[in-house]
Amino acid sequence: MRFRPTTDQEALRDGVREVLARRFDATALRAAVGRATLDRALWRDLGAAGFFALLLPEAEGGVGLGLPEAVLAFEEAGRALLPGPLVPTLLAAGRVPGAATGETVVAAVDVGGLVEWLTAADVVLGADGTVLPGPGTPPGAVPDALPDVLSGALSAALSGAVALRSVDPLTPLHRVPAAARDIAGDTAGGMAGPVAPDPVAVLLTAAEQLGTAGRACDLAAQHARTREQFGRPIGAFQAVRHLCADLLVRVEVARAAVYAAAVTAGPLDIAAARLLADEAAVRGARDCLQVHGGMGFTWEAEVHLVLKRAWTRTRRTGDGTQSEEELARALFSGPA
Repeated sequence: MRFRPTTDQEALRDGVREVLARRFDATALRAAVGRATLDRALWRDLGAAGFFALLLPEAEGGVGLGLPEAVLAFEEAGRALLPGPLVPTLLAAGRVPGAATGETVVAAVDVGGLVEWLTAADVVLGADGTVLPGPGTPPGAVPDALPDVLSGALSAALSGAVALRSVDPLTPLHRVPAAARDIAGDTAGGMAGPVAPDPVAVLLTAAEQLGTAGRACDLAAQHARTREQFGRPIGAFQAVRHLCADLLVRVEVARAAVYAAAVTAGPLDIAAARLLADEAAVRGARDCLQVHGGMGFTWEAEVHLVLKRAWTRTRRTGDGTQSEEELARALFSGPA
């Protein structure tokens, strides 16, 4: 197995980084915070670049690549703090018309009933995979959705979703009422127990967390080199050096786990990657705040945006609990 990116994969990663640096730089990030709405033009640009069609076969008009390439692209999206329901839109490509090209915005009901970017979505994927029209989309307007009667009932239930106060200004959240989840379960023949998160969604979320952890590491190192105290860069002091070193170690450990999971696609590898990436992102952002000192908590610094995005993603796809339980079961069951 090769866990290092190939030349072609590195070119893909560099290309995605280039596109995002041009289309969603630090200025655009600040503007998006103030706007708090999804940039449809950016979404279409991502679609035109093939971002949402990475896993779609070429015969169906996609890019025809695999999980390792998607992970590299989503790592760059996480580094850029790119907002929007990226994972569900990519997973809906080939299933929902317009998703692959970025013309259609697809949100998803998480296993706990949370939905990111609900009001911006044209289509909502249920936790069990059902295709639902968005809250503002009339019944029958979404091909391959549920029958109109059920679709109308779900749309009514979705319209009653409760808006939550999200810690991340770039990730609006809603909680879908139990009624909507019950209707979706009935249409699927009744769900026996909780729905397990999609492993691909878990892995791509881990890739986003990895990119965000990398950004936190870069911000901390840059500040440690340029900020002076007592006539010396603060990176010269042992306490700051240790924070930066720990930050880098967590990023590299998480990167090895995420890349390995992208190659093996094993459930336990994905579970481990998710936990390590969450830790690298959240603890890395906290350490980055420590390196910045008091100014890290100010609105002018972007460190708080990194931490808030990392926190918010930990609530996605089962909030890590299912990954922990999966690994615990494997440990207690012993070798097969």
